[in-house]
Amino acid sequence: MTKTDIHPPAAAKPVERTRRPLLTVIGPGNLSLIGALVIVVAVFGALNPGFLDPANLAGIGEAVTVFGLLAVVQTVVIICGGLDISVGSQAGIASVVSAMAFTATGGNALLGFLAALAVGVAAGAVNGLIIVYGRVNPVIATLATLAAYKGVAQLISGGKAQGFVLDNDFFIFLARGKVLGLPVPMVILILVSLGLHFLLKYTDIGRNIYAIGGNDTAARLAGININKYLVAVFVLAGVVAAIAGIILTARTGSGQPVSGSEGLELKAITAAALGGCALKGGKGTIGGTLLAVVLLGALDNGLNVVGVNTFWQNVAQGFLLAAAVVIQQRRSGERAVGLPT
Repeated sequence: MTKTDIHPPAAAKPVERTRRPLLTVIGPGNLSLIGALVIVVAVFGALNPGFLDPANLAGIGEAVTVFGLLAVVQTVVIICGGLDISVGSQAGIASVVSAMAFTATGGNALLGFLAALAVGVAAGAVNGLIIVYGRVNPVIATLATLAAYKGVAQLISGGKAQGFVLDNDFFIFLARGKVLGLPVPMVILILVSLGLHFLLKYTDIGRNIYAIGGNDTAARLAGININKYLVAVFVLAGVVAAIAGIILTARTGSGQPVSGSEGLELKAITAAALGGCALKGGKGTIGGTLLAVVLLGALDNGLNVVGVNTFWQNVAQGFLLAAAVVIQQRRSGERAVGLPT
């Protein structure tokens, strides 16, 4: 046996090192999303060269920020074996509260920000406590709070936009400022995504979240306090939804009870499913969800640029969500409901 047989050539190692981090962040199953994104960009760029204009591409990045934040935190919830349908309503109520607190305190942006975060913590805690101690399925629980939080936002605002925040430096910076050439909302999305990616991949908390979603019985036998984790994950979802609501307030210049947050939950779930999250839990990556967010943003923008009726965006989102779930079922090898094996 020669030395070459014992020690493989060192030249092959750097290639493996560069591939693995990329696949770890994106997820091996999400390389198809990159191909789909390339196709979408190529098609809409050919149909209308204005689609590839740097200003339009930057606009896509800004447009996906709010639902992108909800999508990445929805990823954490889904990995843990839950689903939060109320994130859009939580963003709406946080938007209203941030503007109303800002106005009531004579223009104190910090108190408006803190009030919105407090609402996010409270809303997320209510979701978690209903699910854990009420023993209610997360879909049913958050479907109920979706309606409840939307109703609260409309009640406290009278169903109208509240306050005006664009005469304040903080909200102006949040809406129009830039950091290293990137719009502030995009920077916030990147930072939140990096934080959640680090949490899931490099901490015991993240490993426990995957374990709970993958097999809650085994996780319980391993000594993981599942109830505590579920409540904490839904509180985290409330906090990120509140941040999304504050960005919504800054963008529109006022607190939006419904109009700005309507349908965000569907987009967030669609992005998470497209990004490779198993809706039964235990599987998913932040990188894959971000790719899906960009794909959905490019698709929405492209349809607008080429003059397609905006109602078709909802049709496209619905079919994409259905397609993502079908692909997951096929990959899992589970028997189709009502059909023979």
